[in-house]
Amino acid sequence: MMGPKPPHAPSGKHNARLKAPIKPQDSKGTFRRLLNYLQDSWKRLLVVFFAVTISTIITIVGTRLSGVAVDHYIMTGDLTGLAIICVIMLIMYLLSTIANYAQQFLMIDMAQNISAQLRSQLFNRLLTLPLTFFDTHNSGDLMSRLTNDVDNVNTTLSQNITQFFSGVINVGGMFIAMVILSPRLTAFAMLVIPLTLLVSKIIIKLSRRYFSQYQRSLGQLNGYIEEMISGSKVVLLFHQQKHVAKEFAAINDKLQRNFALAQTFSAMGPFMSFINNLIYVLITLLGAYFIMQGHLTVGVVFTFLLYMRNFSRPLNSLADLFNTIQSALAGAERIFEIIDEPPEKDWQQAQELSFIRGDIMARSVNFGYTPNQLILKEASFSVKAGQTVAIVGPTGAGKTTIISLLTGFYRKNGGELLIDGQDIDQITRRSLRSAIGIVLQDTFLFSESIMDNIRYGRLNATEAEVIEAAKLANAHNFIMQLEQGYHTLLTEGGQNLSQGQRQLIAIARAILADPALLILDEATSSIDTRTEMLIQESLLRLMKGRTSFVIAHRLSTIKTADQILVVNDGRIVESGTHQSLLAQKGFYHQLYQSQFSG
Repeated sequence: MMGPKPPHAPSGKHNARLKAPIKPQDSKGTFRRLLNYLQDSWKRLLVVFFAVTISTIITIVGTRLSGVAVDHYIMTGDLTGLAIICVIMLIMYLLSTIANYAQQFLMIDMAQNISAQLRSQLFNRLLTLPLTFFDTHNSGDLMSRLTNDVDNVNTTLSQNITQFFSGVINVGGMFIAMVILSPRLTAFAMLVIPLTLLVSKIIIKLSRRYFSQYQRSLGQLNGYIEEMISGSKVVLLFHQQKHVAKEFAAINDKLQRNFALAQTFSAMGPFMSFINNLIYVLITLLGAYFIMQGHLTVGVVFTFLLYMRNFSRPLNSLADLFNTIQSALAGAERIFEIIDEPPEKDWQQAQELSFIRGDIMARSVNFGYTPNQLILKEASFSVKAGQTVAIVGPTGAGKTTIISLLTGFYRKNGGELLIDGQDIDQITRRSLRSAIGIVLQDTFLFSESIMDNIRYGRLNATEAEVIEAAKLANAHNFIMQLEQGYHTLLTEGGQNLSQGQRQLIAIARAILADPALLILDEATSSIDTRTEMLIQESLLRLMKGRTSFVIAHRLSTIKTADQILVVNDGRIVESGTHQSLLAQKGFYHQLYQSQFSG
């Protein structure tokens, strides 16, 4: 991706390390926002709610029938009656199984739809964000949001909502059944509720921050892994395997520590089991006392204990849900952070340009990532349509910055930059970029066929047009030498081609786009001298009639330019033709002499 990186916004692993301290997340706001995604599925939720209710009623009735079986059939030895009630219970539990399957199927399907919606919104937002956003966010963290965070939300929606419905209905239903069965035992059993709420409140407060830190650590780890895999050749070349392994271990340990803390503080199960078992034992003793006093039967106490177990189990589940809910909310918040990023927008008065001649005028243009630190200062130049302009200067002088402003990747801080007399900020980015063809120094190719990579310049191009563009770029011969020719599949980044071959593919792609403005940013920097000589004629034909900007360190490649802009320290210090600039014996003369004096 083209464009200078702001000095205050490092990328890659360093960007991940310089994150601001984690602050507590807005759990309530994020939760309410997730609920909005459920609005379109309210009919399914009603069916799920109905299925859960049916399952709960069956559980309540079936449990009561167990007590009736004890008092009226087992205690009396009525095997026939016992067999009948067992058949009834079997039919009821079969219906409960069907209801449970239906609710799970509906929730999984609904969760997948919502996850796909979140993933699409997140990905589509990434496609609309300005380049400045990607200067300050590493790709590994963004991938983590698209995968891990969305998966966490999906797991919670597909599993935990059903558990929540089931838990609430079961708790309410069992409570009513317990009150009807024995108000005195119920009053004693309700001691479990305040204890559960107290433990839940303490644990949720402790676990919330660690779940958020865990999600961010996971994104940092993904970013580091992606960066090291992409730069594996550099790691091996400079023998930095031990150093990289040490850094990876540090990030991995941080992730492990955050995950362990999050899980430790959210592990409510053991605490809840202890509380429930304690209450269960006390109710057993109290029930035995009431049986001996003749106030209750064995079947009633047996049924109440089952109700109590069915009451406490969903209560425990509701408490344990906070574990995955906290993780999902942390992930959802990270997703919404990107979705809420403002997209790249045109000015209100921006107009579509159906045709661009290519007249360029810059008057005192300034640019900087911060107003107090300008990278481009008072830049002025004039280019007529069809001219070729070369931009030269030392590394970091501001050459690529000029190109970034011409393509609209960044907005100028001051001055005027006109295309065909129209201020660039008053032209829609879509119409501007559709008229520009770019060949970057760092060529990017997709993991598709060579044909598809060239056709990316114009998706509706025919195979004949693609081949013609490749011939103009002198890429046709080497392509035809490949076993599958134009249908050869490229690996990630086109690594199964040489750097020069990748550059030729990119040039062919630009030729196919047939742009009004052409930008070659070090387009021949990675091509050998012989190949460079072969493509110069093709490039000259391509640039004929088009306004072209060429950035090149090798000054021999830009001798024929109509105009040369000499940039140093963010300023255009000289401009003119090759011969006129040499005659001035100024900065350009020094650059030229430094390359050819030996």
